[in-house]
Amino acid sequence: MPHTPTSTSGIRRLEQSLERHAQRFGELRRDLEQLEYFCKGTVLKRMMKCGKAHCACASDPTKRHGPYFELTYKASGKTVNVRLSPEAAPLYRAASQQYRKLKILFNRLEKLSQTILRHQAKLAQSQRRG
Repeated sequence: MPHTPTSTSGIRRLEQSLERHAQRFGELRRDLEQLEYFCKGTVLKRMMKCGKAHCACASDPTKRHGPYFELTYKASGKTVNVRLSPEAAPLYRAASQQYRKLKILFNRLEKLSQTILRHQAKLAQSQRRG
């Protein structure tokens, strides 16, 4: 059976810890509000061979055609490639960075939420006993 604080100093420490965690949770929620548009994936810049045997791109990598931009992501277990215009590429690159920030924030919020819930449960249990 897990140890539950029963002394007033143990309860006070638990309440202070809970307050710190709740404050951090609020900070992370505000960070979430700062996010811009987001999308899953990675923007790639590709230089391509055209496939013609006598074209310079076939033998010299510096003569390849491009750059061509693609957004690559997974959907239903399959890789999806979307061709992007040179103007759209920076927009999608920024959006994919925002998606990574979103995932990090969500993971931090989830872990912190679990910690807060554990603390709240301990506090409720100790108040019920006291």
